[in-house]
Amino acid sequence: MAVNRLWLDVPYGQKDEAKALGARWDPAAKRWYAPRPGMDGLHRWAPLPDVPDLLPGEDRTFGSGLFVDLVPSSCWFTNVRSCVDERDWERLRRMITRRAGHRCEACGRGEACGRGEDRATGRWLEAHERWAYDPATRTQTLKRLLCLCTDCHMATHMGLADIQGKGAQARAHLQAVTGMSSIQARAHIDAAFTQWRTRSAATWRLDLSILTDAGVTLAPPPEAAARTHQAQQRLQGVRTGAIPTAPRSIAPAPRISPRSERPASTPSIERPGPFDPPIPPADHPRR
Repeated sequence: MAVNRLWLDVPYGQKDEAKALGARWDPAAKRWYAPRPGMDGLHRWAPLPDVPDLLPGEDRTFGSGLFVDLVPSSCWFTNVRSCVDERDWERLRRMITRRAGHRCEACGRGEACGRGEDRATGRWLEAHERWAYDPATRTQTLKRLLCLCTDCHMATHMGLADIQGKGAQARAHLQAVTGMSSIQARAHIDAAFTQWRTRSAATWRLDLSILTDAGVTLAPPPEAAARTHQAQQRLQGVRTGAIPTAPRSIAPAPRISPRSERPASTPSIERPGPFDPPIPPADHPRR
């Protein structure tokens, strides 16, 4: 029998505070709720309208399947989650997993078989961005959000997997899902790193209009120089195993009006220039 809940939109970073004020967790729905009406302390997490399953301008055919999809070094650790207000991220996360049927959109792992999310093994269903890069305008445009399991996400970010000492595991998963031979996988990874070097030499402007046109709030990004410094700090944290929380702005940005009410130009965030990549040089064998 369906249970009527007084749902809440509680960001992960505020879950302990919400719990202390009486919020309860529904493990099936993976969402917090108020156990009874009139709990004034929980009003700040009153639910916002759901994000539409298809974001305005999103192309859900773009970048299908599993492949190595390296983010330019100038954009490391500044993903959609770090640019979006915390409560809106909770709405996006819920929409992404729901529309994917709580399954990985690359390998098909899902909660029904007990392999989509597994706290004991540290496997989760995670959000990943697909970007289109326009070298003429130096614009990096968000084209799609998709749901990936931890293993597919790790294989997608092969450079980070290598830094974390999980490169062999990531390559094995890439081959298992795609059917690539070891030679084909190596050629695919080498081509991805070649493309990564080219893109990392540029300063990119970020186009998140598929989010802002859906009424999603963007958190004010740090200045360009600060983003480079924060990315270096995060990278050092990954290397040492002491990974700090991704930097987020405390104060949410004002909502951006729908496209019809905005100037013709799309709001964008300028990315900083690249810094030294942590991968071996081109002539160094990757194992």
